[in-house]
Amino acid sequence: MTILIDGIAYGMVLFILSVGLSVTMGLMNFINLAHGAFALVGGYVTTLLMNRAGVPFLATLPLAFLLAAVVGALAERLLYSRLYGRSHLDQVLFSIGLVLMAVAGADYLVGPQPQHITLPAWLQGRVEFGGLALGRYRLFLIVVGLALVAGLQLVLSRTRFGSLLRASVDDRRVARGLGVDVGRIFTATFAVGSGLAGLGGALSVEILGVEPGFPFRFMVYFLIVVTLGGTRGLTGPLVAALLIGVADVAGKYYIPQVGAFLIYALMIVMLILRPNGILARGTR
Repeated sequence: MTILIDGIAYGMVLFILSVGLSVTMGLMNFINLAHGAFALVGGYVTTLLMNRAGVPFLATLPLAFLLAAVVGALAERLLYSRLYGRSHLDQVLFSIGLVLMAVAGADYLVGPQPQHITLPAWLQGRVEFGGLALGRYRLFLIVVGLALVAGLQLVLSRTRFGSLLRASVDDRRVARGLGVDVGRIFTATFAVGSGLAGLGGALSVEILGVEPGFPFRFMVYFLIVVTLGGTRGLTGPLVAALLIGVADVAGKYYIPQVGAFLIYALMIVMLILRPNGILARGTR
């Protein structure tokens, strides 16, 4: 049960890191492989503020989200918006170039060494629950992840912004004809997706650490979550992230010699069985 809880917590981190990519790929039809660069921004915001300025951990989380969102909004307006009509290959090559620039910039500004943080006392250690010793920070990650799922689902399905976003994605020309500012909607969506990546980067520092190569180290995991979960909603990526998190933690505990092989084997099997995503419906 402890391994299960740790795996769910790890899966929640993967979901928070990947959900922004799921939004941009599924709703905006843009392949942004530089998504991990925004997570890198959030991770460094938290580590630098805590280690060099003494800012409390919780206070760094909204700052990590906001700074990554601002960087994402600027990148969308200045760079990404010029590639919406281009081929997916152009988008992939462009975003990989941004990742290389982000990695080089982080290495130059902060250095190549991994950054770590010390959590506040109330998030350290374990708590006894039903005879089980559960990590407090893992439980905190699960609560945060569930709150984000509920909030995002509410925004996309129950608010005017969600309706405007779906309309802009379905038919940009008609949406513009009805007075919708499609450019502003896309910028806001990209900013939120980047901010969520930054928040995920901040929350993952204690588990994954952060260093310049972070975007490349976890790019495959982001893509696996989005590929297995599909891009039609939030439930699929959430289920995929939890499945990957539990499988990874259990595999490293029970058969550590296998390493990451179990994750890639799981991905291959799921893609064969459910090529359109775990929760995708069959078509006739």
